[in-house]
Amino acid sequence: MQREDLLRKLNWFYSLEVSQVDLYMAQSRKFKGTYESIVFERTAAVEQQHVHNIAAAIRELGGEPHKIGDVISPLFGGLLGKTLAFTGLKKTLQANITIENKAMADYVALHEQVGEEFGSELQTVLQHNLVDEDVHTAWFAQRLADYELLGLPD
Repeated sequence: MQREDLLRKLNWFYSLEVSQVDLYMAQSRKFKGTYESIVFERTAAVEQQHVHNIAAAIRELGGEPHKIGDVISPLFGGLLGKTLAFTGLKKTLQANITIENKAMADYVALHEQVGEEFGSELQTVLQHNLVDEDVHTAWFAQRLADYELLGLPD
């Protein structure tokens, strides 16, 4: 993989993670006073760490995170988070699972492409972010299953 291609892909992840921070913060505000609100807030904090990790990886490779990721991604994430939250908790959880599955697939693909050429630190960042996304997905899926099993209203 060429350095410029890797920088492009890392900037995609940077934008994705920035939007996820605002997505989960918007959901946290919408479901304020619930356990889910706390989980969404903590998920946003983990996603913010991903933003820092990816930005550091981009800089380590001699690049800079794209400014468009700092402007457009938060707007998109916040709007999407508010919109999803208005559909109710079950649909919000379903959408979050879809978003996290996409992120996981992208992390797996990039991890396979990177190899040792760019250092083990980058591979570790990608693996750790993947694990976090997997944990988020598992929690969202379990919570959704609990709501459906108990027949709780949305």
